[in-house]
This record gives sequence, C-alpha cells and structure tokens, in this order.
Amino acid sequence: MKSLLRQHRYALIVTLRRLLAQPISSLTNLLVIALALTLPLLGATFLISIEPVARQVSVTPELTLFLKTDAANDVANKLEKKIREEHVGQIINVRVIPKQRALEELRANPAWEQALKVLPVNPLPDALVVELAPGDDLAKRADQMAAHWRTWQGVDHVQLDSAWVQRLEALLRFGRIGLLLLALSVMLVVLATVFNTVRMQALSQREEIGVARLVGATESFVRRPFLYLGALTCTLAALISLGIARLTLAPLNDALASLARTYDAEFALKLPDTTALIVSVLIVAALGALSARWSVQRSTRF
Repeated sequence: MKSLLRQHRYALIVTLRRLLAQPISSLTNLLVIALALTLPLLGATFLISIEPVARQVSVTPELTLFLKTDAANDVANKLEKKIREEHVGQIINVRVIPKQRALEELRANPAWEQALKVLPVNPLPDALVVELAPGDDLAKRADQMAAHWRTWQGVDHVQLDSAWVQRLEALLRFGRIGLLLLALSVMLVVLATVFNTVRMQALSQREEIGVARLVGATESFVRRPFLYLGALTCTLAALISLGIARLTLAPLNDALASLARTYDAEFALKLPDTTALIVSVLIVAALGALSARWSVQRSTRF
C-alpha cells in the first residue's frame, strides 16, 4: 500500500513539474479548456435561473368549466367536490363562480352595463375555475383533464387556453436540448485538447520513456503521470471556468437588476448549487483522465 501511494505521489510530482516546465503551453491549454467549459456553465445558469421565473408567469394555468344554463344549483358544488377528490396533487384550487355573481361583476363593467339591462333573464351559466399545479407535461395533463371533464353530465363547455403553456414548455425544451448539444460539443473540445497535449508530452519524452522501460518500469508506472496530467489539467480548467463564470455574471446581474426594477421585480442569475458544481468538476476530471489514457495508449507504443 505504501509503495502504491509513493508511486502516485511520484506521478503527481512529475506531472506538476511537467506543467511548470512549459508554463506558456500549460496556461494556453488551461484557458482553452476553461473558456470551452464556461459556455455550457453559463447556459446552465441561464436555464436554471429562468425556469422557475417562467413557471411563475402572470398567466395562471387554469381550466374553466361552464355548466349548462339549465343545470341545478347544486351541480357546481358537486362537481367541485368531485374534481378535488379525483385530482389530488394535480390541482391547486377550485373556485365556483355562481352565475348571479358573474352577472353582477359584468354589470359593474361600464362596457356591459347597458347591454345587460335589456336582457330579461341571466344568460350566464355557473362556472368552475380550476387552477392546475405546475409540473412537467402541463399542457398534456390539461388536455387530458379537459377531455375527461367534457364527458361529465351538466358540463356544457371546458375552456382550455394551453397555447402559452405549450410555448413555454417548447422553449424550455429547446433550451435543454441546445444546452445538451453544447455540452457534447465542449466534451469533444476537451477530449481533443487533452488528447493532443498528452500526445505531444509523450512524444517529447520518448527517450525518457524508453530508458524507463529498459530499467524495468511497468506500463502503468510510465503512463500514470500522463493520466494525472489529463485529470489535473481538466480540474484546474474547470475551476478557472467557475471563476470566469462568476466574473461574467457580475455585470450581467447589474444590467438585469436595472431591467427588473422597471417591472417592480427582482431577478438575478445564479450558478448551479455547490453539489452540482462539484459533480461537474469531477466529471470533467474523469473525462480528462480517460482522454489522457486513450492518448497515452496510442502514443507510447514505440
């Protein structure tokens, strides 16, 4: 065990020496990878910050059930109870709007006051307004509920305005897919950069590797410093990208704060939580190590 730890410590020291021996090249590689990693990080920041705000838009996800004009007075209350029992967790609230109250509200509107005075009876039906709980596939759930409620006795019409929901979900879905494609592109950039860096290091130390093999060095001993090189380079680049992202968000949040104040609101872009950032750094480090392993296996066969 002590021997293995000494070998890993030796490999880490060798890796640091190689990085410091070529500061310009090492710094260039770090900046290239860091800038590439900053793009999906900022994309994730925008998506994570905007999604909860988009879910709280002023338009409430609602369905309105209009009953038949000749429906009994207690039908609305019965349907309210039925909806609450059958859709627990899918709705937030159900409001019953009696036709008399709806008529009084319309009469309070000057635009309708004169027209309603000439009507001999109340033409409005009782109505129920169902506020849906937010979540994934909201438009699909609303369509299913509306289709089910239209079959109920006493219901004349179900008004479903889900176009805004569909547009919102389509926009968020587009953002997720775009972020995924961007992340895959960055992954290829990281792989290519680390692969070429390790390859150039291996070729420049060809004689040293040959001598090490002559004196009995194993393949794992020879290749271990290159694996550390890939992992350490990507880890440092990921940390640099976090710093770049934080610096970038500062002026953006200042501009957004000024814009949000004009709407009497508060909004700020925030990086993903600490756990997600740590996991991301570990994934990038593992990706660098895998790319280095692939490269060193192909570049040290001489």
